[in-house]
Amino acid sequence: MPSDTTHESLSGIFIFMPDSNFVDYVKIYCRSGKGGRGSMHLHRAKYQPNGGPDGGDGGRGGNVYLRGNHNYWTLLHLKYNRHVYAEHGGDGGKDKCHGTDGKDQYIDVPCGTVVYNADTGKYVCDVTYDGQVVMLLKGGRGGLGNFQFRTATNQAPRYAQPGEPMQEMTIILELKLLADVGLVGFPNAGKSTLLSSLSSARPKIANYPFTTLEPSLGIVAYRDQQSFVMADIPGIIEGAAEGKGLGLRFLRHIERNSLLLFMVPGDTDDIKREYEILLDELRRFNPDLLDKHRVLAVTKCDLLDDELIDMLRESLPDDLPVVFISAVTGLGIQQLKDVLWSELNNESNKLQDIVSEEKIVHRDKDMTRFSSEMAAEGEDIIVAEADEEESGSDDIGDFDDEEEYI
Repeated sequence: MPSDTTHESLSGIFIFMPDSNFVDYVKIYCRSGKGGRGSMHLHRAKYQPNGGPDGGDGGRGGNVYLRGNHNYWTLLHLKYNRHVYAEHGGDGGKDKCHGTDGKDQYIDVPCGTVVYNADTGKYVCDVTYDGQVVMLLKGGRGGLGNFQFRTATNQAPRYAQPGEPMQEMTIILELKLLADVGLVGFPNAGKSTLLSSLSSARPKIANYPFTTLEPSLGIVAYRDQQSFVMADIPGIIEGAAEGKGLGLRFLRHIERNSLLLFMVPGDTDDIKREYEILLDELRRFNPDLLDKHRVLAVTKCDLLDDELIDMLRESLPDDLPVVFISAVTGLGIQQLKDVLWSELNNESNKLQDIVSEEKIVHRDKDMTRFSSEMAAEGEDIIVAEADEEESGSDDIGDFDDEEEYI
């Protein structure tokens, strides 16, 4: 029987979120390979009574890498592959044979994936473009064989170095969708309806709150065969920062968006107040979101007449573009496209994107809320699987002489 995730709404009603193919939060255990042991072999051959040392060096352990792959758009392929192991390095052999190097492991992730240490909550790295490779864990160096320690006064050394121990880490992978325009609004504000009318995306649409339980992406066609990407996230409500409704779980998907489109229904009692509530929730989640360009769309304007629309214009915020639209009748849709395209190609917006990419700062996880966050995401505790071939004595070798590797 499939498991469901439960969230509590503002009114105390519980919302059940069934498992889906959209996975944007995964916890996995990674381990690099340990270095191979150096050999202490002494050469033995006929007519060579004092053959001397010929022990080879051990091979290095495999590294663990993260690799951006544009063919993936969720972390579903990692949901049931929670343990990633790189190969250990091979031991050195006689006749100065070098041990085999351990095979590296590559973890393919969608572009926009951010990595955190699951034990400390510290930010580790992020993958932002296709083909980007980031080393997550470095494999241990192989130990030197006794051939490397021969000297004029010690011509038959009977010692060698062990390989360096492996590294291990339990990590959290968070996906932040890369889109040009992010939709922000209360439940039933018409976000999914707008996305379905502007693109070929077909998100679920119904007349009850929290219809959208997972983000959706759509490509919006514009003039001269140009286009931009729009992201629809589940609606947020006042108090979402405290976990009400669906909380702020999905707001991470608009952190990388160039432009935020706020959507407020035209039949709302106070449009400006609802806009300010949404703005305040974004500020409490991440103050840097307030630096992004914003557009306000007043939806469901097919319920309003021209006289009422003119009256509403006077009470709306004057520090951002405002467009009155109706996704059902098509009112103002082309004007909205023009405004969004103009804002996306604004020189100040382009400059802001360049600066934000160069100076992007990822906040560490709040450990006081970390356990509740993982529980909300349905992540279980992952226990490392011990290798049967490993023994404790193999990994205790902190090198006595690090200068041998310099």
